[in-house]
Amino acid sequence: MSDSLDTLDVLSRLASVIESRKGGDPDTSYVARLFHKGTDTVLKKVGEEATEAVMAGKDMAADPSEGHRKALVGEFADLWFHSMVAMAHLGLSPREVVGELARREGLSGLEEFAARSKSASGSQGV
Repeated sequence: MSDSLDTLDVLSRLASVIESRKGGDPDTSYVARLFHKGTDTVLKKVGEEATEAVMAGKDMAADPSEGHRKALVGEFADLWFHSMVAMAHLGLSPREVVGELARREGLSGLEEFAARSKSASGSQGV
């Protein structure tokens, strides 16, 4: 992957742009408008984009054409973008999420899920 497409660098640059929109003019910036409208609007947008990604994935599975592939990539880009807006709104950074993914790397998905389930049930006194 070229330097300009290094995943963490792209995410970091995008996160910086998103952060710079906090307190911006909602009339001139889409991200500032989302921040201005508040948590419910920001999170609702993540849900909408997740649903659109699911639907595009179903289209791709039914007909793996280049058009459906491009649509799915676009929907995942929208989902990632709006997830990053939500993370910024809630005080999280892409590095934190990447750090969590790195922590999980090498763990079996079943082991990781069991560890999360055990810790969640333990914290609830179950």
